[in-house]
Amino acid sequence: MSERSHHTIREAIRDRISSGEWAPGALMPGEVDLAGEYQCARTTVNRALQSLAEDGLIERKRRAGTRIKELPVKRARFEIPLIRQEVEATGAQYRPHLLLREVIDAPNAVTARLQMKTGNRALHLQTVHMADGAPYAYEDRWVNLEAASGILDAPLDKISANEWLLKHAPYSSGDVTFSATPAGPGEAAALDIAEGEALFTIDRTTWQDNLHVTTMKLYYRPGYKLKAQV
Repeated sequence: MSERSHHTIREAIRDRISSGEWAPGALMPGEVDLAGEYQCARTTVNRALQSLAEDGLIERKRRAGTRIKELPVKRARFEIPLIRQEVEATGAQYRPHLLLREVIDAPNAVTARLQMKTGNRALHLQTVHMADGAPYAYEDRWVNLEAASGILDAPLDKISANEWLLKHAPYSSGDVTFSATPAGPGEAAALDIAEGEALFTIDRTTWQDNLHVTTMKLYYRPGYKLKAQV
């Protein structure tokens, strides 16, 4: 029997918290005990608990253990969208249009974001996501080849880097910033809009455990609306 994933353990623990098995403020069993109960590795339990802590349900302190929060914080959950599915949900036909694909020395800002060594080479991609032949969103992305070397052989003119990475180099954590930014010359040309128009922009970096995978900026055409669950 294969070991259960940390996602499965996380949801099982979440259900026990929701059912009131552990009252607010109560001390939870330790990682070793939970690993024995769920017959999985302690690292699997650790990842599950870390995810629940990030969701605001529990509080973890070294030497003090893990407690159920007295007032759990309800947080909006943001899932990385598969842009092809976004487009197809509107009834349009999706196609990635690759503007740039190069392997170069990563600039200092990218090196810092991806926690790479100075001088390491990275894959730089610029892609327009098309809907029925019209620009839907523009993506400027850098990929850490140590984390996703197989992407060099991927047919990125047929499957977007967005979709390839979600399938072949899945993330465990990340950070994301939402903002409105004026379209510069590059964004305006890619999206076929006037310079200076306000664009809904997602600035995101994701990693798998301690290995950073990719950092990117995604610019949507004016009128885009983001939906999230709370």
